[in-house]
Amino acid sequence: MPNRGKIGGLYLILDQQYTNRDIVSIAIEAAETGVDVIQYREKILYGKGALSVAKRLREVTEEAGVMFIVNDDPALALGAGADGVHLGQEDIPVDVARRILGRDKVIGISTHSMEEAVDAGRLDVDYIGFGPIFHSVTKRVTSPHGLEGVRRIRGSVSMPVIVIGGIDQGNVSAVIRAGADGAAVISAVLSAPDVKKAVSELKEGICSGRNSL
Repeated sequence: MPNRGKIGGLYLILDQQYTNRDIVSIAIEAAETGVDVIQYREKILYGKGALSVAKRLREVTEEAGVMFIVNDDPALALGAGADGVHLGQEDIPVDVARRILGRDKVIGISTHSMEEAVDAGRLDVDYIGFGPIFHSVTKRVTSPHGLEGVRRIRGSVSMPVIVIGGIDQGNVSAVIRAGADGAAVISAVLSAPDVKKAVSELKEGICSGRNSL
């Protein structure tokens, strides 16, 4: 597999549904404060509208040296010049996305069980998302995997693992200590009154978790 760089750290998912603020302005503040990855997840706009937002986010992330990922849509990722795409279990197959994007782009895939994670480890992907870890305010969660789930996944796959689901400033250190390479957040930043403070605290938690390994 080509070296497309190891993904990890603080992974911010921008979804306009979860904030009254413009997500581009949030991206600017998050990028200035050291977020490692920004994902654009669009559930309302289509076509030119989505592409316009994606291109603005690409400008922000490129200037700051932040990895930019588009959710679900390889064509949108390609059109915006994104670094890659994140796929769900029901999205187009990884091999099709790879043909669209080429060998140099990053592809991640969501997994929700040990079986899905192990299966993803056999695909041409650069990282897996795994969750939900805790109860979340953005999705109804009945059976979160918890820290033990993170430990089990870490022991079963060799590629980077980005965990998601209810992660905030109070538990991010613990998921890193449990073996996660990075933590994906939505409400921990989008619902925060001070984006820069929220990002800074999450980054501090990730560093603390890494330093205790």
